[in-house]
Amino acid sequence: MQPVDLALVLAFDGSASVTFEEFNLIAGGCAAALRTPELVDGLTGGPLGASIAALVLWSGHGSQEVLVEWTRLGTPTELAAFADAVENVPRTVPAGTTAIGEALLFAERLLAVAPAKASRRVIDIAGDGRSNEGTPPAGIRDRLAAAGITINGLCVLHEEPDLLESYTREVIGGPGAFALACQDYAGFADAMARKLMREIA
Repeated sequence: MQPVDLALVLAFDGSASVTFEEFNLIAGGCAAALRTPELVDGLTGGPLGASIAALVLWSGHGSQEVLVEWTRLGTPTELAAFADAVENVPRTVPAGTTAIGEALLFAERLLAVAPAKASRRVIDIAGDGRSNEGTPPAGIRDRLAAAGITINGLCVLHEEPDLLESYTREVIGGPGAFALACQDYAGFADAMARKLMREIA
């Protein structure tokens, strides 16, 4: 596969704190964001004319799964197909604890086998709780950041109002890293669109 502008891992929280209704809002909200014209132009209109993306669902230790494999996003049609796949992903991992460090390690391995060389590599962690199992995320974050990988966060604050501070301290890192927050899952689509636009700007 030809080199691309961006390799993006979307990593969704599937832990017990996320209800099935909320999970559907995550998937549907992300798909809606990916369909906005500005994002279509951004993901397909860089210097190299394409990005690649994959979707991961994660919860506790040992519970991570690729739900949408690496997909080339070089045309509006390819991006529309990816958005459809994201919207219809099943919730396959056990609704267990919140192992953000393990999710980062899984995303790192996925980036290592990406089918195209990318100018930028980004991991998007979206969730509603701080890490409470497995390897602490901060050390992994530091190693990934040193390798030039950016980790950004989208925090849903309905259960942990101080989650943005936790993500800022322990999760995000790398070139241009940032975290955004939304109050509840009803606002997820808008927050994800803002986040993705900032990432591809």
